[in-house]
Amino acid sequence: MTGLLVLTAVPAEAEAVRAGLTDPTVTVRPVGVGPAVAGAATARLLALAEAAGRPYRAVVSAGIAGGFAGRVPVGGTVLGTRSVAADLGAESPEGFIPVDELGMPPELLGGGPTVDADPELLANLRAALPGAVVGAILTVSTVTGTAASTRALADRHPDALAEAMEGYGVAVAAAQAAVPFVELRTVSNPIGPRDRGSWRMREAFTALTEAARTLR
Repeated sequence: MTGLLVLTAVPAEAEAVRAGLTDPTVTVRPVGVGPAVAGAATARLLALAEAAGRPYRAVVSAGIAGGFAGRVPVGGTVLGTRSVAADLGAESPEGFIPVDELGMPPELLGGGPTVDADPELLANLRAALPGAVVGAILTVSTVTGTAASTRALADRHPDALAEAMEGYGVAVAAAQAAVPFVELRTVSNPIGPRDRGSWRMREAFTALTEAARTLR
C-alpha cells in the first residue's frame, strides 16, 4: 500500500499543496474542474494504483472554496464532515427536492447525495488543524452567484460551511473503491453575488499550503 493521494481541481492548488508537504510519500494530482471529471479521474488513479499492487491508503479532496458568510471567514480552513451533491435533484413549485427523495431505488443513487468523511482521517486532521472549522462542504456544478440562491442553499444545509465543485465526485470514486476519504478546503471568497474584488486568493493559497503541512 502506498501513501496518501491528494486531489485538487487545478494545478495552482496542487502547487500550493506541494509547497507545504513534509511527507514525501504523499501524491498530489490536479484532476480537473467539476464533479464528473474529478470523479472519473479519481476512479482511474485509484484503479491503476490497485492494479499495480500499490493502492493508496486514503484520498483527500483539497483546494480553495467559497465560504458561507458568518459560518467561516475568508482565509479560513474547512474540514468536511461530509461532501454533499447540493444541486443533484429536482426543482418543484415547493422548492428543491434532493435526489434521494425522488423515489428512485437506492441502488441507483450510488450511496445518495452525501458521502461522509472517514472518521479517523477527519479526527487526525482536526487534531492537526485545531483552528479549522468543521462541517459539511457542498459540491455544486454551478457556482452560487446571487443572494437569493445563497440564502436558499444555506437554509437547505444549515451545517454547510463552504461550496466547491469536486468533493462529491472524488468522494464517490473513493467510496466505490473502498478507500477512506476526507475533504479539506480553504476559503477564498464569500458565497454570494460574484465580486472578484472581494476574493482573497493569496490568503486562501497560503492557508492551503499551511494545511498541507499536516498531510501524511
